[in-house]
This record gives sequence, C-alpha cells and structure tokens, in this order.
Amino acid sequence: MSSSRDRRLLLSVGIMVAAGSLAGAAEPGHYGYGTNATPEQIAGWDIDVRGDDGAGLPPGKGTVHGGAEVYAAQCALCHGAFGEGQGRFPKLAGGAGTLRDDRPELTVGSYWPFAPTLWDYINRAMPTAAPHTLSADDVYALTAYILNLNHVVPSEFVADRDSLPKVKMPNRDGFVWIDPRPDSMAKPCMSACADPADIKIMSTAEGRNLTPRTTGPLDPMQPK
Repeated sequence: MSSSRDRRLLLSVGIMVAAGSLAGAAEPGHYGYGTNATPEQIAGWDIDVRGDDGAGLPPGKGTVHGGAEVYAAQCALCHGAFGEGQGRFPKLAGGAGTLRDDRPELTVGSYWPFAPTLWDYINRAMPTAAPHTLSADDVYALTAYILNLNHVVPSEFVADRDSLPKVKMPNRDGFVWIDPRPDSMAKPCMSACADPADIKIMSTAEGRNLTPRTTGPLDPMQPK
C-alpha cells in the first residue's frame, strides 16, 4: 500500500514539474491576451511629419481664406483674432527682428524654421481642449492662415503636401544644425583620478556666438 501510494505521489509530482517546465518554455512576456496591432491601428498613431522636407504630410489642402474661418472658430479665443495672443496663451504672429532683443518674441514667423512643423503641431496638439480632432484640410487651412498672418505667404497661397515644404521661413538660416561644441573625452573614475591641479580649461563659449551677450547670464569663465 505504502509503495503504491509513493508511486502515485511521485507520478503527480512529475506531472506538475513537466507542466511547470512547459509553462516556463513559453515566449517571455506572453500573457495570453491582446492581439497584434493592425496596419490601420498603426497608421492611426503614425502621424509625425518631418520638418525639413515635409515627409509624412497627408493628402489634403487648405486656403488662407478657409483658414481664417477655422481660426475664428477654433483658435481666436486663446491666440487672439490676429495671432496676438490672449492672456498667458502665446502669440502666433509678429516678433520679426526681436530674436536678439532682451525679450525676444518667439512666434511662428520670427522663430520657427520649417512650415511643415506648424502643420504637425496643429494636427497633434490643437485645439487645446480637443487635440487631433481637426481634419487634414482644416489643418492645412490653419497653417496657410497663420503663415499669412506672419507675411510669409500671400493671401492666395494654398497649403498642401507639395507647397508647404517649399515655404522659406524667415528664420530658416538662424539655426545651427551641426553642434559646434567639442565632444568631451573625459571619462568618469572612482580611483587614480587626475590631479585637479593638472586640469586646465582649454576653451569656453566666449566668442562662439553660443550665448548672446545681451540676454541671460553671461559666461564669466576665462581660460587659465
């Protein structure tokens, strides 16, 4: 009797161990629920638009006149009737020639380098109470209108996936696309570190046009 019971016990243990081994062999992170995303679902999230060449812009178009109507209904409450801003909401127009002032006005016309970036931002973030609810045509129209408010495009301009990348923004050449700062070769250490007395400052940001001398804290560090 005892021997038979022991055999049954060992058999039960063996079955449980085998079942555990099979469960452990399952694909890591697989919990048995959910489905693979469909191409349609992926497309719904794949909405980014590249600024410099407009890659990712969808079909559609919009005029300056059409944008004025959408703007009045969806944007003017926060950004003002003509992009001048309301309360703490930012200006969208104006600010030309202020980037070197003590208080520069960073608007679409004065600061932004790419027109497709404006379309991308409106599409994903505006209106603030219901983002990503505007149609592609409405976003194109708003983009055309805001560019026109900044005197970047004429009143007959039609914004679409072909025309927006060709728009030359006023501050397009005001950005440094290659970082001029040298890479640091210093490596962290916990022992046998360099003697601080032997460490020398070889260069600073002074004279590199990285920190405007008319605004913000100045770099007082000088080469030793």
